[in-house]
Amino acid sequence: MKTVVITGAASGMGLAASKLFLEKHWRVLMIDSNEERGQQQCLKLQSQSFEVYFQRCDITQASQVSQVAEFAIDNFGRVDSVINNAGVWRGGELHQTTETDWDLLFDVDVKSIFLMSKYFVPYMIAQGGGTIVNTASVSGLNGDHQMAAYNAAKGAVVNLVRAMALDYGKYNIRVNNVCPAACATPMFLANSKEVIDTFNQANPLGRICTPEEVAEAMYFLASDASSSCNGINLPISGGLELHTGQPIQ
Repeated sequence: MKTVVITGAASGMGLAASKLFLEKHWRVLMIDSNEERGQQQCLKLQSQSFEVYFQRCDITQASQVSQVAEFAIDNFGRVDSVINNAGVWRGGELHQTTETDWDLLFDVDVKSIFLMSKYFVPYMIAQGGGTIVNTASVSGLNGDHQMAAYNAAKGAVVNLVRAMALDYGKYNIRVNNVCPAACATPMFLANSKEVIDTFNQANPLGRICTPEEVAEAMYFLASDASSSCNGINLPISGGLELHTGQPIQ
């Protein structure tokens, strides 16, 4: 049985990924900073006879990430894939962005990937391979209005994957990103109907993506089905990023 570690696993895309990997007969270690919610979701899945575990972890803290990596190896022997999904969002033009928000975005959206990879990659090298899938964003591929700090953080993830893919391919470790646009997670659906409708209407498909659609892409990149994919940024966007911005003629 293969083992996957998923961060931000207690809700949204991370929870959808946890369910999908379990359905595909993988063992899942769910990681989240929200212990109550994480334990609740884990117990629900365990009640369906899935092999799933939960560990609370602040993935911005090296000591906690190191402990999670040790827990995974001690209990499962190997980790075949790490899904670096946890993330936060803050908006605003650059001069409106607080230093606190800037640091939070880079800690959660970028540093966590550094730490999770730093502590899991050595085990993957020793076992002869593995996969890493990060949640970047179409906001890392192109710019947005009033999202400077978020664009910068996700842009870092977009280029980080290329460097990691170059470095670790020789160890049979593939590193790829999913790049969702707005997604129907509980966080996004907390917006007003007007905001949700605006995002739906802006999408070529007439709707935003779902957590389950992102999870399918994560599973593809984590599994042998994508055995020749390395260093890619896969948009899950309905084609949102394809438009030049020019008006219809």
